[in-house]
Amino acid sequence: MSRIEGRFEALRQTGRKALIPYITAGDPDPDSTVPLMHAMVEAGADIIELGVPFSDPMADGPVIQAACERALKHHVSLRRVLEMVAGFRRDNDETPVLLMGYLNPIEAMGYAGFAAAAQQAGVDGVLTVDLPPEEAGELAGELKGHGIDPIFLLSPTTTDARVARIAEQASGFLYYVSFKGVTGATRLDVDAVAEKVGHLKSIAALPIGVGFGIRDAESAARVSRAADAVIVGSALVRHIAEASGHPEVIREKVAEELRAMRAAMDATQPAAAVS
Repeated sequence: MSRIEGRFEALRQTGRKALIPYITAGDPDPDSTVPLMHAMVEAGADIIELGVPFSDPMADGPVIQAACERALKHHVSLRRVLEMVAGFRRDNDETPVLLMGYLNPIEAMGYAGFAAAAQQAGVDGVLTVDLPPEEAGELAGELKGHGIDPIFLLSPTTTDARVARIAEQASGFLYYVSFKGVTGATRLDVDAVAEKVGHLKSIAALPIGVGFGIRDAESAARVSRAADAVIVGSALVRHIAEASGHPEVIREKVAEELRAMRAAMDATQPAAAVS
């Protein structure tokens, strides 16, 4: 059982849902990332999604695009991101870490070399936004061979046949994009998301995480009633942008946001099930 699978199983036994915060590695500077990861865990994060800075992040909105630009000004490469994960692992061997990014840096490193380096650093999952599942077999095989879960996106327009095909390749969990658009948009039809998540569960046995459009504790709680995980990015990255240059303030603001989401999510679950 992978670290991600183990975390979802532990949460299931307590009736809780996973809270997965996203930050871009190296934003606003490389020294801030590992302390911020620890602060997020202390505030209630179950899995950390760490973005690999990329010059053309086509799935991301302006907030995360700006985060990538801030990180790239410090020349944060994929190898540097793996060093950050290894640094986090020196004090935390329990919290799963998922890398989210684009194929080009992985392809440049080589699939086998990347999978080996990611395993050595302590990476648990990899989400490659621009790699279609039809072409993901080689990378997914290398990742699984190194005990790393390949995570795939599902959208509102993904057909049932494709969902089934993706679920065969994926492990850990499936990431459902809550609407047709980029990260950070404010549109979120929770009823439609809940209906779609219920349908996805009838096709795929993996846990379903929902991201894109989670902006506060209320929306996190409402989505957590249907999904197995709530993924939040832009709402946190905005705090990083606003407090850039003040790492202690960043950690305080991000932790405050996550604690509020954690409390709201837990409040939606049966009281006897929440420890």
